[in-house]
Amino acid sequence: MQPIFFIILIGLAGGVAIGLQGPMSSVITQRLGSLESVFIVHIGGALAALIPLMVVGNRLGEWRSVPWYTLGAGAFGLVVITAMGYMIPRIGAAGALITLMAGQLLVASILDHFGWLGVAQRSMDLQRIVGFTVVMFGVWLTVK
Repeated sequence: MQPIFFIILIGLAGGVAIGLQGPMSSVITQRLGSLESVFIVHIGGALAALIPLMVVGNRLGEWRSVPWYTLGAGAFGLVVITAMGYMIPRIGAAGALITLMAGQLLVASILDHFGWLGVAQRSMDLQRIVGFTVVMFGVWLTVK
């Protein structure tokens, strides 16, 4: 098991990336449109992934071994980028991000509770419900 400090650092790095990606993709969305923004962001990500894939090798040829429904994961990027592009000019980056995170938390809690999509099962309990309620109150305070 990884030390918790390392896990937290990785999580913070991911959060920083989301915090920067939203406003950056929103600029593209406002100037070019949602579909164009999604295309540009995904091409940029594909190119950024291509370099290490070429250097260290890859298993892309085994793509048929993943469950069929997981191949649609990239399409969710369309929803994320479109939502951020729409929300940021209206409620700001913080409001957009916390609203997005509340949606993530809701889905993650459901996935945890049932153990769906290969996540570790962790039942919904009062502590998690209170935590989600606090987040939703934070959303309301941030966007009002």
